Amino acid sequence: MNVDIGNALASVASPGVSRESLERLDEQVAAAHERIEHGMENREHGYEALNLPQRTDPDEIQAAVEPIADADVLFTVGIGGSSLGAATITNALESETETIFLDNVDPEWITSHLERVSLENAAVNVVSRSGTTAETLANFLVVREAFESAGVDWTERTIVTTGEAGPLRELADRHDLPALKVPDGVPGRFSALSAVGMVAAAVCGHDLEALLAGAAAEAETLSGSLFECPAYAYGATAYALDERGAGVNAMMPYAESLETSAEWFAQLWAESLGKDDLGQTPVRALGVTDQHSQLQLYRAGPRDKVVTFVTTQEGTDRQIPDTDVAELSYLGDATLGELLAAELEATEASLAAAGRPNVRIEIERVDEYELGSLLYGLEAACVLAGELYGVNTFEQPAVEWAKKATRGLLGGGEFEEAEAVADKTELRVER
Repeated sequence: MNVDIGNALASVASPGVSRESLERLDEQVAAAHERIEHGMENREHGYEALNLPQRTDPDEIQAAVEPIADADVLFTVGIGGSSLGAATITNALESETETIFLDNVDPEWITSHLERVSLENAAVNVVSRSGTTAETLANFLVVREAFESAGVDWTERTIVTTGEAGPLRELADRHDLPALKVPDGVPGRFSALSAVGMVAAAVCGHDLEALLAGAAAEAETLSGSLFECPAYAYGATAYALDERGAGVNAMMPYAESLETSAEWFAQLWAESLGKDDLGQTPVRALGVTDQHSQLQLYRAGPRDKVVTFVTTQEGTDRQIPDTDVAELSYLGDATLGELLAAELEATEASLAAAGRPNVRIEIERVDEYELGSLLYGLEAACVLAGELYGVNTFEQPAVEWAKKATRGLLGGGEFEEAEAVADKTELRVER
């Protein structure tokens, strides 16, 4: 993963960060890196995520998925970090296996998926560390019933990824289901490079060792200076821009296959850094599509944003056919890849000309190795940013509050959070 922060410098953008400010910030980065190294060495909660390239066992994952390796369709039942990492990997890479991520409880949407595919050769991966996540358990029960109605033995087509104890672990033990462990000390949003994110990749036939090798190579770049480490350069620059008013971070990959990575990044950045009235608000965008829907705001709206571009250096290309329309004849000399690259360069230049900060992240191509590098690099950037903000990057109290309120409303226990729902202020305007 390479990072270009030139268009975020104060000489180009406002808000922007001067080179002198970055050099002063580098002292804080050095101290933060020492804290991160200490956390990794002692396998502390959260920091353990940065050890996953060495801790994750791809052979264990491959062995566990063997009973469902023939699946034509894989349902991954999870939510948030139990789903988005896996979706980022499998949506980026081609496979004959269709992957469906049931990460919402919209009944029409769930039903449409279950009715659209044949369940005879489908499989299910249900993912929840606690085994008590309401949305995940509800969807799994619905999917299990659908399998039974189709005459399919769900116990032969299910793999479980969960913690050491809980309802899902008990279910796996009772029915002798293949089960993998959610790694200790790794929050869900940091778990893409574990069984949580890699079961789906294994069923789809992707190279797990290459994923981990790319992540391990990125881990080798972690050092005490943002000028030597792409991940820290990004994390420190994003933090510094936020401190100067760029409180919105628009993640904009220029590859259709990386669209889901922006969703994954949004959870990573928001849930990790949004504490104590601090943290950037991540926004999802896609190049070139959102040049035509969002760029106007980024270039001419409030100066409260940084745009993060993610691009590849190489990939499959396709020639644009010649046309007899004179005004379009220039396209006949170009390829779609050249057009895509020109669109990115034009968008960067457009923002820079308007003095709007933007950062470019580059990977060589979209494959397992480079995806591992990108995922790890952004996770390390997030951990560094959390250190600079002085927040607990690895907790999510607001999310837990909402979970308790939901359980209480459904009769799953007595929770004061559920009682707060009754205090909602209403000002209704009805037809």
